[in-house]
Amino acid sequence: MRWSRAHIPTLRDDPAEAEAPSHRLLLRAGYVRQLTAGHYSLLPLAVRVRTKIIDIVRDEMDRIGAQEMLLPALHPAEPWRRSGRWELMGQEMFRLRDRRDADLALGMTHEEIFATVARELSSYRQLPQQWYQFQTKFRDEPRPKGGLLRTREFTMKDAYSFDLDQAGLDASFDAYHGAYTRIFERLGLPVLAVEASSGTMGGAGSTEFMCPAEAGEDLVVHSPECGYAANVERATSQLPPADDGPGEPAPEPFDTPGVRTIEDLARDHAAPADRQIKTLVYLLDERLTLVLLRGDHPLNEQKLVDATGAAELRPAEAAEIRAALGALPGSLGAVGVRDLPVIADEALRGRRAMFTGANRDDVHLRGVDVERDIEVGTWADLREVRKGEPCPRCGEPLRITRTIEVGHIFKLGDRYARALGAEVLDPGGKRVPITMGSYGIGVERALAAIVEVHHDDRGIVWPTAVAPYQVAVVVAQSNDEPTAQAGETLYRDLLTAGIETIIDDRPERAGVKFRDAELTGIPYRLTVGKRGLSEGTVEVTRRATGETEKIPIPEAVPHLQALLA
Repeated sequence: MRWSRAHIPTLRDDPAEAEAPSHRLLLRAGYVRQLTAGHYSLLPLAVRVRTKIIDIVRDEMDRIGAQEMLLPALHPAEPWRRSGRWELMGQEMFRLRDRRDADLALGMTHEEIFATVARELSSYRQLPQQWYQFQTKFRDEPRPKGGLLRTREFTMKDAYSFDLDQAGLDASFDAYHGAYTRIFERLGLPVLAVEASSGTMGGAGSTEFMCPAEAGEDLVVHSPECGYAANVERATSQLPPADDGPGEPAPEPFDTPGVRTIEDLARDHAAPADRQIKTLVYLLDERLTLVLLRGDHPLNEQKLVDATGAAELRPAEAAEIRAALGALPGSLGAVGVRDLPVIADEALRGRRAMFTGANRDDVHLRGVDVERDIEVGTWADLREVRKGEPCPRCGEPLRITRTIEVGHIFKLGDRYARALGAEVLDPGGKRVPITMGSYGIGVERALAAIVEVHHDDRGIVWPTAVAPYQVAVVVAQSNDEPTAQAGETLYRDLLTAGIETIIDDRPERAGVKFRDAELTGIPYRLTVGKRGLSEGTVEVTRRATGETEKIPIPEAVPHLQALLA
C-alpha cells in the first residue's frame, strides 16, 4: 500500500471530546471516526487491525474444536420471551416492529438463538458441541463513552458449548479458559482472570478477563501474593472478629436531633460507624425492601441483585420511605418491622449492642441485638470490599485495580436449553436438557484495550501480531529520483518477502512522515535518505523503543525478517 493513496486522515491535535488514550489516539491516527454517540466508522487501518484480532481469536477457537457459524442479528421476540429476558433486558435492548406488527430485537447476545439451533441435536452421542460466530451486537448504552471501549454497536466473538452434564460443561469451560489465556497473550494484552457476577446471563459461575488500564470502568480486587482476584461485584475479604460483649437486654431509644448521617451519629453520640446498622430502602421488582449493612460498609448493588434475583432495582424515594416506615432517611431501622422483607449483610450476623434508627425522625436505638431484634429474611454478602482489607485466602492486604473487561466466560447450565426445548436422549434413553456455556470477546473493545496498554507520548505502539502493517518504508526525499527509486525497490522486496509494508511516498517533509509513522504505531520504520544512500545504508527504527540502526542496503530485508521472526 502507498501512503499517498491510502485514507489515513491523521490529526495534528488531540480531539477535545476524547479522554481515554485509545479514543484520543485512534481518532488522531486516522483509525476511526464517530458517526454519533456510541457508533463508529472503522477506517482502513482499523479494519486491518480488527481482521488480525479476529484471525487470532478464530485460530484459538478452531484449536479447541469450535465450529464457526453466523446467526442473524435481528431476532424475533419469541425466544427471548421464552427465556424470560425480553423483559429482563430492559431499555438496553433495541426493539422494533416489522410491517406485520411483530416484535423484534437487535441481538445483544445470542444464547437464545444458539439454543434454538441446538434443538436439532437429539442424542448425547452428538455432544459435546462447540459453536462460535463473529457477529454485530447492539446495546442501547445510556452513556456510551471511551471511544470503542463502550459503544452501542460492536463485533463480538460469542461462543457456546453444549454438553450432556455439569462435568462436560466444566471441561468445556476449562478449554475456553485456556484458549482465552492464549488469545490475550497473542494480542499483547495483560489480563487478570477474575471471579465475576453472571448478571442477566444467569448460571452457576463466570470468569472475566480484565486488562488493567486507567480508562477502565471495572474494579478488580486482587492479591498478588496468592493470586486471588475478583470483580468488585463478587470480591470478599476477611473481617476481624467483633467483640460486642454481652449486649443489652433490649433496645433503648434516645433522641438524636439533627442526626442525618452515619458520621453525625458517630460524632455526636459515641456510636462508631462499625457499631451502627445502616438501613437502606430499595424497590426490588417494585417491592419495598430493607437492606442492612454495617455503618462503615458500602453496598454493592450488583451483589444485591445477585442475592435476590431482582430484575429491576432502584433506591426508594423519600415519600415512599415515609409512607412505609414513618420516618425519613437518617432515622431508619429494621427493629420491629414485620411487613417488609429484610436482607442483611453477613458482617452483621451475630452482632450485639448496635445502634440503628428507630423509624421516628430524630430518634435512634442503642443496644440492638441483630438476630434477636430484627427479623432478617435473607443473609447475603452485600458489602463492597475496600483497598487494604485482608485477602480471604492469604490475609495480605488487597489491592484494587481499574480494568477493562476484554473477555467473559459463563457456565450457563440448562436455563436456556429448558426454556427453548434443546434436549437430547441420555445414555439411559431419557430426554434431558443440554448443559450450556457462553464465552464472549468484544473485538473492537480488544482493539481499544491494546492501544490503552501499548502507547506513548508519540502515539500508538502496536504489537507486531496485530499491527496494520509491519513495516513503513519512509522515503525521506520523495522528489529525489535515486532516493525514491531505492525506496520503491526495498518496498517491492519487502512485499516479495511476505512482509506487510506501506511506503510513505507523499511529497511531505521527512519530519511529517516520521510523526505519522510513530502516531499510527507501525512496529518498524525503514528510512531511505540521500545521506544513507551515499553510504550504502538505510535506517531501521523500532517503534517500541525508538532504537535506530544503520543497516547495509542488501541486508535490510533479511534484517527485518529476523526482527519480525
